[in-house]
Amino acid sequence: MRIDPQFRWAIYAAFAVLFVTGAVWLVADALKESDEFWQQTAANLLMVHGGAAMVTLMLLGALVPLHLRRAWRGRTNRVTGTVMATFNAVLIVTAFGLYYSGSDVVRLWISRGHYGLGLVLPVLFLVHVVWGRRATAEAGPVSRSQSLPADTVGP
Repeated sequence: MRIDPQFRWAIYAAFAVLFVTGAVWLVADALKESDEFWQQTAANLLMVHGGAAMVTLMLLGALVPLHLRRAWRGRTNRVTGTVMATFNAVLIVTAFGLYYSGSDVVRLWISRGHYGLGLVLPVLFLVHVVWGRRATAEAGPVSRSQSLPADTVGP
């Protein structure tokens, strides 16, 4: 279930920014006690990460009718798609928890879960895309009327 190239690249860019800012933040956070530079870097990375997360939320919302719903109806790439949707949902919930949690103990566990899933997500993303492209290639060419959900096909 291919996505429009511009939209696809916007998704790739948003997830890349999230991954890079999150991964570099882990390093900066570990070094922030040793140097003011790392403390400021960690703060700036969190701001960019949060902004990219907001953009990604909009893109994920658009993916539901444009990609997820159509792929589910077409019975394509359901396993990795379900795992992708689940990982993203858990990342959203844990981000909310990191922002609002008042307990240091709970925050520690939420943080570990959030960055653990965040570090694994690019691999899952790649597997999802590769499997989806392989399934599309094996299915052969599809006409426009076959690629649309039944409720959107015209006369």
